[in-house]
Amino acid sequence: MHLIQRMKIWKELRRLEQRAKEQPSPSTFVDLGQVYINLDLHDKAEAMATDGLALFPKSIELRQLLDCARRGLRTRRAQELRAKLTRSPHPKLFRELAQIHIELGDTASLHALCQEWSLRFPDDAGSWLVLGQARLTSFYRDLAAREGQEAVQCLQRAVNMDPKDPQARRLLGEVLYRVGAVHEAQRHLEALRDLDASEPGIEQLLQHVQGLADHGDDIAALLSSVEAHGSLLHPSAEAARRAPGGEQSMTQARLGLQRVAEIEGVEKATFIRGSKAMVKGAIRDGKDPFLRIVRVTAKAAHRFARRLDIGNASKTVVEGDYGRICICVFGEALAAAQCTEDCDQLQVLTELQELVAGALHTVEE
Repeated sequence: MHLIQRMKIWKELRRLEQRAKEQPSPSTFVDLGQVYINLDLHDKAEAMATDGLALFPKSIELRQLLDCARRGLRTRRAQELRAKLTRSPHPKLFRELAQIHIELGDTASLHALCQEWSLRFPDDAGSWLVLGQARLTSFYRDLAAREGQEAVQCLQRAVNMDPKDPQARRLLGEVLYRVGAVHEAQRHLEALRDLDASEPGIEQLLQHVQGLADHGDDIAALLSSVEAHGSLLHPSAEAARRAPGGEQSMTQARLGLQRVAEIEGVEKATFIRGSKAMVKGAIRDGKDPFLRIVRVTAKAAHRFARRLDIGNASKTVVEGDYGRICICVFGEALAAAQCTEDCDQLQVLTELQELVAGALHTVEE
């Protein structure tokens, strides 16, 4: 960077630092954090975002700044690990670098790394475990049958190579019971308990699985059914347990959804978080076209943003013969509204943002 440009940036930095102390606001913290990122001071940007969220916990912009800063720190660490691997390859270094690629969403680099890992250390099951984790994350996010099948295959290979690995057993058992292969899942979870009875939560998990209905062991068919219906057959053990404050959280979300529905021009509205969903308006059932458009659009926007490496798609507007569908999503919370063309789009998006931000804040508390 040119010397004069750097001097201008440092001058702007000092001005923003003073402003953040005297007049703290989300925009001030975001502007200051962006300057830190431009100077490659991602650790300072992370601290700035954290301080800002302590004052403004519902700010989506500050959460995005925090995510950007942490991505920068992970990228720097990935470069350091790649240099170490070039000098002295070791499975632990491969594992750490692979986890960073997963966190960054860099699927292409992860696959190339795992291929190199398995070639250099063919007896190490770690590469298949990590690849299975990545596929599993994609499957839980998009519910694509192909991703689920590949995740199960990778985890099965990891278990076959290292039957005593508790992490591979648990991940495989969990995905199997959630798609309906309960008996097959029990076999893996019981083997996990036999390996180490002190494994955290294993007895509670087994009790949860034993109460579920089995739908056979044709994994491919079960995964195809999950993709077709857009939902997993059984909830996780954590979701099945009533979380403290869960009713209060949903009550707040219900009030927020009511505010959205009362805006003039809003015809339908929904709030979805995890396995729970609420709707307002003329929505027939879970297969209503409005709900399908919301789910498909939110997933497609996220995938598109990740592939271009441009961040996260938090707000989306779809226009058609039905009017407009406004969508706001962050984390596992999603809110959307179908409205007429003369509806105040900005007001709808603002209320939807408040709804998902409030739900996210309640979950983190």
